[in-house]
Amino acid sequence: MPITIPEALPAGELLKEEKIFVMEEGRATTQDIRPLRILIVNLMPQKEKTELQLLRLLGNTPLQVSITFLRTESYISKNVSETHLASFYKTFREVEKERFDGMIVTGAPVEQMEFEEVDYWSEIQQILDWAETHITSSMHICWGAQAALYHYYGIEKQPLSAKCFGIFSHTLTDPTVSLARGFNDQFPAPHSRHTGISEQALAAHRDLSVLAGSEEAGPFIILSNDGKNIMITGHLEYDACTLKEEYDRDIAKGLDIDMPLHYFPNDDPDQTPLNTWRSHTHLLFSNWLNYYVYQQTPYDWC
Repeated sequence: MPITIPEALPAGELLKEEKIFVMEEGRATTQDIRPLRILIVNLMPQKEKTELQLLRLLGNTPLQVSITFLRTESYISKNVSETHLASFYKTFREVEKERFDGMIVTGAPVEQMEFEEVDYWSEIQQILDWAETHITSSMHICWGAQAALYHYYGIEKQPLSAKCFGIFSHTLTDPTVSLARGFNDQFPAPHSRHTGISEQALAAHRDLSVLAGSEEAGPFIILSNDGKNIMITGHLEYDACTLKEEYDRDIAKGLDIDMPLHYFPNDDPDQTPLNTWRSHTHLLFSNWLNYYVYQQTPYDWC
């Protein structure tokens, strides 16, 4: 089934080149079907790259999915044109009276700041409060996961002694949970962050379960017991070369940055990294859409 995206979105042509079934909004409105409505709160600086990464995953399931992108009003990104934002993004005020089947909140380059110091923190709080009654299930990624854990469950992020940067092995705690259907008992995933979440704080919270974690990277997939919130502390959506691009960027800036762990073949940054996490990324998004969104949302929800 197709993914429905805004007319003329640049990522659309790239998705078509990858043989992902894309349908623009004009054609979708002629079909007698109610697609799943997914709201993507894109806080990443390179928005077009993140759009492509997420749309690639949401468009690879049997379900028809319609996408709405949301941007913050309280902060305007400096890494994307205002024309792009005006053409393809909405603000919270434009959608707050609507309901969506699912929501994705991305990471953001603000993790070393206190939440209250972030320019758009009040706006994120407003969106998270609204989501409790207007969204069936939400997936929160990296800083988005930390924000959800803090806002909903009072769990603080903690600074790390060194950046968690690379590909790490994770162990599944319960393969019977629907979100992990088809997962291997151990699987790799990318991380890129300076802060983490306390395992003890998660274990002590009666409303949360850790579905997968890593000895090196800590808790990875955290699930609210009602399935309404899924927190992913890493970046399964990343492409094979995303960590390389981050590493090269920081080297070019003269920053003191270690090479990402377990990433480059033979630890040689001149070699092309491989995507070893792709299959589990597709499983995660497919399972979320099916078990936590599609099977939980009433037909007339929207």
